[in-house]
Amino acid sequence: MIQLVIFDWDGTLADSAGPIVRAMQAAILAMELPPREDAAIRDLIGLSWQDALVRLYPDIDHADALRRIAEYRRRVPPLEAQTSPLFKGVTTALSGLQRDGYRLAVATGKPRAGLNQALRTHDVLRPLFMATRCADETASKPDPRMLKEILRATGCGASEALMVGDSEYDVEMARAIDMRVLGVGCGVHEPGRLLRAGAVAVVDDIVAAALWIRAAV
Repeated sequence: MIQLVIFDWDGTLADSAGPIVRAMQAAILAMELPPREDAAIRDLIGLSWQDALVRLYPDIDHADALRRIAEYRRRVPPLEAQTSPLFKGVTTALSGLQRDGYRLAVATGKPRAGLNQALRTHDVLRPLFMATRCADETASKPDPRMLKEILRATGCGASEALMVGDSEYDVEMARAIDMRVLGVGCGVHEPGRLLRAGAVAVVDDIVAAALWIRAAV
C-alpha cells in the first residue's frame, strides 16, 4: 500500500528543462569552460550542478570545478528555474492525492535556494509537501541519502513509498533502497530508458501518475 509519494521537481512537476539548460550554458561561458551541446546538458538534469559539471568535464580538476561553481553561484543566485511553469494538471493532481490521504514529498537535484524560489512562485504547492530534500543539503542523485532522510522525516518505510520522476537518476536512487519508481515521460529521459533502469511503469505525466497511484495495490 502506497502511503508516501516522493516527486522529483524538474521535468516531473515543472517544465524547466529549457531554463536549466540555458542557465548551465551561461555558467559554462562565465567560467570559461569549453562549450558543450544542449543535449549533453539536458541529459544530466536531475543531478546537482556539481555532479553535472564533473560529468560534462571529466578531465577537469574536481576541486577546481567546485571552486569555479562556488564563485559563479555567489555572483549569480541559483534561481534559474523560478519562472518555469508547472506541467498542466499538476496542482489538481497533487491536491487530490493529498485529500485522498497520501503523504507527499519532493526529492530534487535543485539547490535549496532554487527550490524555495520555485515554491514561492508556485506557492499553492508549498503546503502539500511534508518534506523536501535538495542536492546541496545532502548527497546528490543517484545516491539514495535524500530518500532515506525523507523516509525518516515522514515515518514511512521504503516499501510504503513511491518515487515519481523523469530521469534515470531518480530510478537508480530509489532502486538502491528497494523503493518502487513510477516514471513520467514528460521530462528528460525517454520511457524505455526509465524502464531499463528499473521503473515499474512509465506514464505520460503527473495527471496519469495520480490515476496510476490510486489504482496501485
